[in-house]
Amino acid sequence: MELRDKIIKHFEGKVVRKDLTKLVKGNAVVPTYVLEYLLGQHCASSDDEIVQQGVEKVKDIIKKHFVHRDEAESVKHDILSKGSHRIIDKVSAKLNDKKGVYEAEFSNLGLKRVLISNDVIATHKKLLTSGVWCIINMAYLNGDDSANSPWIIESIKPIQISHIDLDEFKQLRQEFSKDEWIDLLLQSIGLNPEQFTFRSKLLQLTRMVSFCENNYNLIELGPKGTGKSHIYSELSPHGMLISGGEVTQAKLFVNNSNGQIGLVGYWDNVAFDEFAGISKRVDKNLVDTMKNYMANKSFSRGSTPYGATASFSFVGNTMHSLSYMMKHADLFEALPKAYYDTAFLDRIHCYLPGWEVQKLRNELFTDSYGFIVDYLAEVLKDLRKDDYSHLCSKYFDLSESITTRDRTGVLKTFSGLCKIIYPHGECSQEEAREILDFALEGRRRVKNQLVLMDDTFNEVDFSYTSKGEQDVTTVLTFEEKQYPSLVKNQHKVQPTTTEEIPIAVTENIEKKKPALVSGKHVVIAENQKGISYHKLFAPYLEGALKITILDPYVRHFYQVKNVMEFIQMLLSIKPVGEDIDVKLVTKNDDFNETESTERFNLMKDSLDGSGINFEFEYDQSQSFHARSIETDTGWKILLDRGLDIFQAYDFKNPFNLANSIQEERFCKGFEVTYLKDVD
Repeated sequence: MELRDKIIKHFEGKVVRKDLTKLVKGNAVVPTYVLEYLLGQHCASSDDEIVQQGVEKVKDIIKKHFVHRDEAESVKHDILSKGSHRIIDKVSAKLNDKKGVYEAEFSNLGLKRVLISNDVIATHKKLLTSGVWCIINMAYLNGDDSANSPWIIESIKPIQISHIDLDEFKQLRQEFSKDEWIDLLLQSIGLNPEQFTFRSKLLQLTRMVSFCENNYNLIELGPKGTGKSHIYSELSPHGMLISGGEVTQAKLFVNNSNGQIGLVGYWDNVAFDEFAGISKRVDKNLVDTMKNYMANKSFSRGSTPYGATASFSFVGNTMHSLSYMMKHADLFEALPKAYYDTAFLDRIHCYLPGWEVQKLRNELFTDSYGFIVDYLAEVLKDLRKDDYSHLCSKYFDLSESITTRDRTGVLKTFSGLCKIIYPHGECSQEEAREILDFALEGRRRVKNQLVLMDDTFNEVDFSYTSKGEQDVTTVLTFEEKQYPSLVKNQHKVQPTTTEEIPIAVTENIEKKKPALVSGKHVVIAENQKGISYHKLFAPYLEGALKITILDPYVRHFYQVKNVMEFIQMLLSIKPVGEDIDVKLVTKNDDFNETESTERFNLMKDSLDGSGINFEFEYDQSQSFHARSIETDTGWKILLDRGLDIFQAYDFKNPFNLANSIQEERFCKGFEVTYLKDVD
């Protein structure tokens, strides 16, 4: 059964086609969870005709009832002329302490001081914060009481799913494999899982941990355009996204003048957008209160202590490349001075490497089915009550040298990701290891910077052992592996297993061409940069006049393009006056044979006269599976992925560096073995 059919079968009524949101949104500045709430009510079907009718219905609802700011007066006229009218708007409320009543304010309609009943406030306390999207029946009562607003709230309903069955959700999770479930989650946040590697999927899912883990502190710094803040504004009605420069102690914690609790008392996650910026001015007292809250889950203003469970997510843009930060500063260099404080940063549980996240482009978005985000948000909220860190202790023992604060950070990330990927509480040791390695790396990235910034912090051995075994696994951050020469404080960078060869191997290829090359095995990590065909193959292909590429899977455009780039590399090392025969042996299928043959012939024609004689043939034998490169000089290079070593990139953008420089592309995880025929 295809994933699409399985999703609809088990979660009918709780999923929606993600491309429908774009169809109905138009110019309405409304969160995704509002639109999907409506789509879930009217388009919960696999029948295309019913879906289309539902889309038109939702479009009509948005057209008739969503309040655009520039049409506010027209909406008021409708309410006045009809006597009553339903609207969709963002509503907040405040206590008028002089009158002892609550008054509502409408974000788009522009109305203020509209009476709202105490019962509504008691039921929906989030109205007292920065606002909640609601469906409201509004009326107008023309009276003589000039002291009160003539606008009447007849009924109000926050837009969110009222009930979810968590036990059913956990049970249905068992109907999906790990990969199927992760793909469903990626589709639920609007992304196409086919465009992401496993590690890249983990990066996206980690952004969701703040919604299912109490008092979780996450930071993500990276380039612009990677969608860092999108999930915090669109995924859940239980999260609040605010600008990093717009928060105050009164707004975030408690207003001393009236005793009103701030955002941390009402929201599951408070995300700080545009958090970076050296020149930003930040209240030092705010930072001190945040430090205490992030460490102790409590805060005090005046003499009264308060507790809360809200998580913090900090997102911002970096100023420099990863290698520059590692060589000249640290990974927190972009933060305002007040936040560039080791005591504050030590409270961060995980540093998400934003420089590894792909920039958003059209092909990264999905048109397949995913959870209605409001349904997923309610599930994540319910999961905040649970602790899944026991799945770690079931299989592994963390190093005793890991401090309490480091251990807390690791286990919170581990627990959160397990809630998201394994909500039913069942995973194998290897599946748990994948999550643990990622969680250790996220906290190690924080600790490494603290050691650089403050001599009072000591390095920590982020390692663990499997239950009943003696072998120690030490986890390094990706950047430590990628740039070992830039790692400061002289701590040694060792491979995590005996098979993995440090990235320094490829650095040697880059820095100098060895006089003699020898057989070896190289492991390249997922999301690594700095790799090219020249670095991997050139030293072993020099002097070869006949080269055969054996790869049964050269069918799609990008795979043919890989072959062309390989040949371009050969041209760069080809001795003057020599010709090189290159033969590609691959398979075809009924769907791609004509198209592939046309591409190969175009390539052959373009190489005419270049000194590269290109030929191709199809081998349809059942035993043809392995991928390799063979030369007439005796070298055989075994490739578990063939030439398909790079993740998808925006090849349509002529200004994208990854188009012309392979080293700027993210790699898939792959292995290369170099063998020499001694005969």
